[in-house]
Amino acid sequence: MSGDNERMIKRAAREVLAGMTVNLGIGYPTRIVDYLEAGFPVCMHSENGISGQGPALPYEQADRNLIDAGGAYVSTLPGTAFFDSATSFALVRGGRLDLTILGALQVASNGDLANWTIPGKFTPGVGGGMELAQKARRVVVLSTHLDKRGQSKIVPHCTLPLTAHACVDRVYTDMAVIDITAEGMCLREIAGGLTVDDIIAATGVPLLINENDLDTF
Repeated sequence: MSGDNERMIKRAAREVLAGMTVNLGIGYPTRIVDYLEAGFPVCMHSENGISGQGPALPYEQADRNLIDAGGAYVSTLPGTAFFDSATSFALVRGGRLDLTILGALQVASNGDLANWTIPGKFTPGVGGGMELAQKARRVVVLSTHLDKRGQSKIVPHCTLPLTAHACVDRVYTDMAVIDITAEGMCLREIAGGLTVDDIIAATGVPLLINENDLDTF
């Protein structure tokens, strides 16, 4: 993993606050736990039926029967609970999650999210992403700024099948931190070594920018 992506994940980990119940999506979001202090008081939820899960474990240390929704081997902590999918999704649908951090294929300027399929390519289905994006109290995206073709993932309108409508509150990329507001997408922070012009050139929508308030991560 590149240093830019590591920096992105480390910055996004600051979204997780003490006392939260949090669900982390597959991919970059699952790495968030690597940047939380040992014993940090947070309840990690996995939609396959775990609450209060511990960090991921390497194969040689893992219980082969204990995985998260992405298939990674995970550990337990004092208070870890296990339950069926009906109970797990009742927690999600009941609005009990303070935060979900998800990956993205596209994010639209109004906060629409597309993150589950590219037409013509195999996908196992939307999974829990649709529920998480609609029902978590705060929805944050963690993704590279550009796709593999060098196109911006931040777009005026999603052209890929939607996961949920107008659900995203904030986007963390390897280049910037962007909030979705009623007025439009607002640039909050830029990655070290980049300029505002770099972000503008790489972003598919106009950005609201107050250079006096910009931070660097």
